[in-house]
Formats: sequence, structure tokens, C-alpha cells
Amino acid sequence: MKPIIKIFLAALLSSFLVLFIYNLLPEKNLPDNTTVDKILVLKSKRQLIVFSKGEQLKTYKIALGSNPIGPKQCEGDRKTPEGLYIINDKNPNSRFHKNLGISYPNADDLKNAQLLNKPAGGDIKIHGLQNGLGFIGKLQTTRDWTAGCIALTNNDVDELFAHTAVGTSIEIRP
Repeated sequence: MKPIIKIFLAALLSSFLVLFIYNLLPEKNLPDNTTVDKILVLKSKRQLIVFSKGEQLKTYKIALGSNPIGPKQCEGDRKTPEGLYIINDKNPNSRFHKNLGISYPNADDLKNAQLLNKPAGGDIKIHGLQNGLGFIGKLQTTRDWTAGCIALTNNDVDELFAHTAVGTSIEIRP
């Protein structure tokens, strides 16, 4: 085998090994009996930050809608909304592991979609991986892939689900 091919294969194998180990590294868990009372999403940094009583507790790495730049304008644009919302639902039996519903669209979102003469859409969630694909783990955050939702690993969404109540505020920034 030519030396260049050997180097390429070694680099490829090393990359896979690094990604595999990264995917298995444990994360620090939220303290027991903690209630998340605010969620902040920074789309440009691909971060979801949780707070309790004004104290930042943890930052999660996320994936967004596959067309992530700019606010959601209408159904099907594959953008993640931007603005102030609340967690309005929790579903333990979602087709994307578990999910927390986001109160999109708000009044401004409806007005903006109406100006475009298009439906605003809805069904925006914070969710895990599609059922059966949980083994992908943290690697899912290497690209934006949702239809406009905010995706976490299944372990992360389990933790957030356990510590977040319906009615919790969520701010989604560019």
C-alpha cells in the first residue's frame, strides 16, 4: 500500500476514535432537587443554558433546524424560532425520545407569518434523537438537522425533562 494511503487511513481511523471517545465522555449532571426556571438558547453558539433562581446551572450543546440563520418565519422554513416563549407541554412518549413543547407561535410570529401570507407553523420542541437512533449521542450536535426544533442527546433531554416544569420561560436568541 502506498504511504499516502496509509497516512490517510491512519488519520481517518484516528478521527473516528476521537469522535467515539468524545461521544462516551460523561457529562456533569444537574444537582438532585433542582428546578430549572429559565432556559436560554443561543442559536449562534449552539447552546441551551439552564438557570435556577438566577444561577446558571448547565450548558448543553444542541442542534437546530437545518436552515438555522434568522428567525422562523413560516411553516416549513426549517428555521428555529427566536423570541420569548414558555415550555407548554411535556411528552414522555414522543417519536424523538422525549420532548418539551415550546409555545411557538406567539402573537408576533403569527403577525409576521400573516404578512407573508403563509401559515406560521408550530409543533416546535426541545427533543432527543429519533427513537432507535439514541446511539448517535453527542455526534448529533455536529450538524443542524431538525425541522426547526432544538435537539439534545437523549441523556440530556431526560435530564432537562426531569428538572423543567410546564410554564418555564425560554428565550431563544440569534
